[in-house]
Amino acid sequence: MSPPYGTAILLNLEHSTIFPMLYEHRTYRDYSASEGLKSFTVAVKETDLFISAQRNLEKKALDAAVQARYILETYILKRPEFQTSLVPIADDEFAPPLVQAMLQAAAACNVGPMAAVAGAVADFVGAELLKHSGEVIVENGGDIFFKISRPITVGIFAGASPLSERIGIKIEAEDTPFGICTSSGTVGPSLSFGKADAVTIRACTAALADAAASAVGNAVQNADDIQKALDLGQSLGCIGGMVIIKGDKLGVWGNMELAGI
Repeated sequence: MSPPYGTAILLNLEHSTIFPMLYEHRTYRDYSASEGLKSFTVAVKETDLFISAQRNLEKKALDAAVQARYILETYILKRPEFQTSLVPIADDEFAPPLVQAMLQAAAACNVGPMAAVAGAVADFVGAELLKHSGEVIVENGGDIFFKISRPITVGIFAGASPLSERIGIKIEAEDTPFGICTSSGTVGPSLSFGKADAVTIRACTAALADAAASAVGNAVQNADDIQKALDLGQSLGCIGGMVIIKGDKLGVWGNMELAGI
């Protein structure tokens, strides 16, 4: 379900740093490293996951990804607007939990359900793998679920911005599991109505972070919109923190301890 190009995360726990960065064909994975963890990829149609865990769980991850896609594709067949709507659609108490997570994230952030799809799939696969590993990182096109046992830093790639790869967000292990997602209107072809170089959101789930990053990113056309977008993000009431970068300007709110890289 994730697009073939977009923003991604370079996992490097050995140096305690994670870098979201532009990629094509996900070549960044050739030099990703996670100290003490086994890293592997799982692909099912458009879904292409990069995973780190305490042991190789490729088979279980593949099973989880197949299951997630089956749930979503089956639901779309009976409710096509779930895939096409750019605004929230009515909740469905009888829908599978994965679908409900996307519907609820969309409603919370006033976007369409598919704005949460990459994060929701990362959440789903991550939750399954946590049954077999105490540490799990699931990256799905730059939308990440992670449960870790050591502090890390998340570095932000922001395209041509002079702030790109110079700013990091410190993450404490005890705060996880949660999700971090980055959306951009200038990096990659993902649908965005804004022009932010990077909007990085943390939330209790990757689905919520994914939807919120889309919503906040849509509000940024130029640097003067950063405060408006920060206000919008706060008003959502469902996120833990955010960083917005446009050109040489940056805005930050919430539980985002910044560090130079």
